[in-house]
Amino acid sequence: MKSSIRLKAESSKQKGLGGSLVPRAGLSVASPRASAQTPTQLRAFHFYPCRSVVMMICLLLSIEAQSQVITLDSVLTIIDKQNPMLQEYDNKVKALNTYAEGAKSWMAPMVGAGTFMTPYPNQMLMDERDKGAWMFSVEQDIPNPSKLNANKNYLASKASVEIQNRSTQFNQLRSEAKAMYYQWLVAEQKLIILRENEQIMELMLKLARIRYPYNQGSLGNIYKAEGRLSEVQNMILMTDGDIEESSFRLKSLMNVPVQTKIMIDTTTQIKFEPNQIIYDTAALTAQRSDIKQIDKTIEVMRLNQQLQRYQARPDFKIRFDHMQPIGKMPTQFTAMAMVSIPIAPWSSKMYKTEVKGMQYDIEAMKKGRQAILIETRGMLAGMASQLARMKQQLENYDTKIIPALKKNYQTLMLAYEENREQLPIVIDSWEALNMAQMEYIEKNQDYLNMIVSYEKELER
Repeated sequence: MKSSIRLKAESSKQKGLGGSLVPRAGLSVASPRASAQTPTQLRAFHFYPCRSVVMMICLLLSIEAQSQVITLDSVLTIIDKQNPMLQEYDNKVKALNTYAEGAKSWMAPMVGAGTFMTPYPNQMLMDERDKGAWMFSVEQDIPNPSKLNANKNYLASKASVEIQNRSTQFNQLRSEAKAMYYQWLVAEQKLIILRENEQIMELMLKLARIRYPYNQGSLGNIYKAEGRLSEVQNMILMTDGDIEESSFRLKSLMNVPVQTKIMIDTTTQIKFEPNQIIYDTAALTAQRSDIKQIDKTIEVMRLNQQLQRYQARPDFKIRFDHMQPIGKMPTQFTAMAMVSIPIAPWSSKMYKTEVKGMQYDIEAMKKGRQAILIETRGMLAGMASQLARMKQQLENYDTKIIPALKKNYQTLMLAYEENREQLPIVIDSWEALNMAQMEYIEKNQDYLNMIVSYEKELER
């Protein structure tokens, strides 16, 4: 009789709580898994100045150790400035520009000294001039100016190819950074849902333990709630691991110390609108760095063709020899000017075949460029269509599926609180809601990854 009176009193207390779930979790009675609690003791409040100073210092240190919130634009800016892979291309560009500065240099002059028409020892000399002379020579090659200019233009154009290579590499790193940033953002959203689910399961477990001694629930319900609670806690651990992985990968892309604490901006809003640039070949060409790299490479090969054509132009050489006689003879000199004849059949074949072969390479790159544009347009159109469908699916989850399952869970939970429903039914409704929420998170992650792929193709 006493137990029935206590049960009625408890149910009347529950009804008087106004339907709030969290306050009811504070109810506690003896249960097979409840641990003994020591009564709370009142203690006097004492003020310790030294301890207060220490606590203040610890508080200041904890504030300094807080993670730095960093936006996506800041991440991309830091990567552009500090990533070693991009700095490698910067140095390559500087090297090629430096090479181009010396492209118009001449060959070094040649200086020589020796004897001229000197007889061997023990030879009979018929005249004073038979003694020969000392000879001093100076020789200088004079390249054709048109060849020097063509070579300079050729070397200078190679730097533009490396600039586009850098842009292509930065596009890869930017896409990877966006993927990691969005993965972290989705993980934070998932963590919020999991924390709420953890509180829900803790509440269910407390209610099940409260009702078990009064034969209003089974021991199996308690074990089932404990199992679901442990599953949620495991998912929280996995999500924390995903966040740590994203953090480390972002810091490696930004080339910052591993111990640096960073935090993403959780208020980031990702908006997507299809770009009409995919239907404009000229605009798409100007947007993509790999297409511009092909154009720059074609330009380099054309300049190299021009350089090879200039091989048909002659080069020059001058030479001056001075003879100082050993005997009593007048001093003498020789001055010569020489010119090459590159149009000779046995020498012209080399640069003619180079020019012809490069033209075939240029035509091949043009076809490859055209193929890339056609493939990119089709890929972007398909991605835009798929993104529109994925966005509609997410809206359905957000406005229809999850709200309906949440109302179903809330209805069953209210019935369970009023002893009109069993805990397994409530857990099943929670599992349906939880599964829908996790599917929404996964589809949102796929949606963001698709946006990253779309922007990677457009390089924006």
